[in-house]
Amino acid sequence: MEVFRPSTLDEALRLRAEHPQARPIQGGTDVMVELTFGDARPEALLDLSELAELRGFAEEDGLLRLGAGLTYTEAMQTPLASRLPALAEASRTVGSPQIRNRGTIGGNLGTASPAGDALPPLLAERAEVELASARGTRTMPLAEFLLGVKRTALAPGELVTAVRVRPCEGPQTFAKVGQRNAMVIAICSLAVVVDAEAGEVRAAFGSSAVTARCVVVPLAEAAELPERVVEAASPIDDVRATAAYRRHALRVLAARTLERCLRT
Repeated sequence: MEVFRPSTLDEALRLRAEHPQARPIQGGTDVMVELTFGDARPEALLDLSELAELRGFAEEDGLLRLGAGLTYTEAMQTPLASRLPALAEASRTVGSPQIRNRGTIGGNLGTASPAGDALPPLLAERAEVELASARGTRTMPLAEFLLGVKRTALAPGELVTAVRVRPCEGPQTFAKVGQRNAMVIAICSLAVVVDAEAGEVRAAFGSSAVTARCVVVPLAEAAELPERVVEAASPIDDVRATAAYRRHALRVLAARTLERCLRT
């Protein structure tokens, strides 16, 4: 297997165009597992770990730009955690300290697992995904980027370079149900954001449909949120839980997280 290791984003985009079969890898917390168990065998890897352009975050005029290489550990720390507390809470539930130190926001988006822990908090905040290729850069809503189980709207030659979020400043939180407290894939998860300026409550859930999904209700009808979330879900029976249990758990999570936010 060939490994390309660019040192700049321009070089990475050129290699991406020249070798479309190469699998992008940053922290490797998803890709290396697939390689180890033989679930994937790409012809080449495109290692993005040296790209300074993908690291950290910046804020300008209230708009946050989270680099695709931002780690869960970094998302848990101030000042970013105070701007996106639901994302910080979700990040604390990811794997072990070693995984949080390596795993990245961009990797979670690129993998597009319905159980991706970063997806509900970002969806609830109406995040946009920044995509770059040798042809240029474009952005699109995260809700449109996620197409299905590990399927995205990423075009040939493109890389996820950042996530753009304008925090609503209202109360927000994240909750997750798993078979244990750590090192677990979510049975279901849910992020809630109360946006008083927009007059609405947004709840995004994971592990209960083919991709993470967002539900919006007017603030005056916030009490309806738990049922609206359950109606939007389409869970399945699998080795972790039944569809019926997931629906029940989502209803409970929505009620608890909403109460937590409204009393903040």
